[in-house]
Amino acid sequence: MSEQTSPPPTGDAPIFDAFWSLVAELGWRAATLEAVARGAGLPLGGLRARFPCRAALLARHAAILDRVVIEGTVPEAPGSPRERVFDVLMRRFDAMAPHRAGLLRFLDELPRDPLTALALAPLLGLSMARMLEAAGVAADGPLGVVRVKGLGAVWLVALQAWRRDDQPDLSATMAALDRALDRAEQVARGIRLPDGDRQTVPSAQPPQPAAEA
Repeated sequence: MSEQTSPPPTGDAPIFDAFWSLVAELGWRAATLEAVARGAGLPLGGLRARFPCRAALLARHAAILDRVVIEGTVPEAPGSPRERVFDVLMRRFDAMAPHRAGLLRFLDELPRDPLTALALAPLLGLSMARMLEAAGVAADGPLGVVRVKGLGAVWLVALQAWRRDDQPDLSATMAALDRALDRAEQVARGIRLPDGDRQTVPSAQPPQPAAEA
């Protein structure tokens, strides 16, 4: 697994520190925009201008996590597509660590808020597409849609393990992710789905001259 990673300092940091601290302490319903503005020391009007609702806060936080992973990815990193996907997803868990307490409580309460859960579904697909691209795996076209959905299922399995994993090295999360990727590979082989590795696609060969008669 990669070294511990944290989101880079941004102008949004006080907002998300306040937001996830409120969720951790008081719960998702109590983390209103008014409460977040007070906690971050910002005028409510300014916060609402950027984030008209809490769903916008969640979308921005997901984008920050994705950016941390993408910016920490070495272009054309060695390894198989599976190894690179494993590394990318574990680094996304690393990026979630600073706000773990709030994220855990949010995930515990999410089943009681189906509208928020519904709003998060597109964010999952977008993030998984970004993770595939960071790992050098194609996420476009019809096959890309299948890969995105498959990786989303893998992520949700690993996320459940992460929720219960209190070890600093996230060993249980890594084991769950490893098993989920094994199952995903078995399914892909069963339906003969190419791995979409952008880094091992052979270059086009120049046309050969026609043989003389």
